[in-house]
Amino acid sequence: MGKRDQLKPKVNVSSYIHFLLNYRNKFKEQQPNTYLGFKEFSRKCSEKWRSISKHEKAKYEALAKLDKARYQEEMMNYSGRRKKRRKRDPHAPRRPPSSFLLFCQDHYAQLKSENPSWSVVQVAKASGKMWSAKTDVDKQPYEQRAALLRAKYQEELSVYRNQFNPPKKRLQESAMNQCRGFEQAESDTSDGSN
Repeated sequence: MGKRDQLKPKVNVSSYIHFLLNYRNKFKEQQPNTYLGFKEFSRKCSEKWRSISKHEKAKYEALAKLDKARYQEEMMNYSGRRKKRRKRDPHAPRRPPSSFLLFCQDHYAQLKSENPSWSVVQVAKASGKMWSAKTDVDKQPYEQRAALLRAKYQEELSVYRNQFNPPKKRLQESAMNQCRGFEQAESDTSDGSN
């Protein structure tokens, strides 16, 4: 198989995760035969986390800092593969927004001016509630605009594919189309002879 890839370093965890792991081990030691579901155990852990003192939390925060330093050091020495993001072709047309996104674009400024302290997330949630409260008739103009933009996008995409398609792919496609045409013509003659 060749040279074996170096294992990627384990990601650092937060102070809460360090607390959760410690709490789970203590819980297993104290009550080995007790089973708690994930939801129940998570609830108990979060209640306990909120109730402990800042001094106790500082211990877990120190562990998290050490773990983060370990991770950063290991990543500096890591020579394995790193995920590379595929670059977007600048010539490719952009996908059109959905009817909901068009609605959000129209109402964002209004919501933001009415509620200047809101974050983008809060405005998006309010837009979502407004959209779901709309009737199909009220949504119609946005759906029509979205359909027009989709049609325009499909046209631009076909032009882009014809213009920027590599010659090798174009040759393969034309060969495939010729084969399909040959198969179609063959099936037409066999149908006519019977």
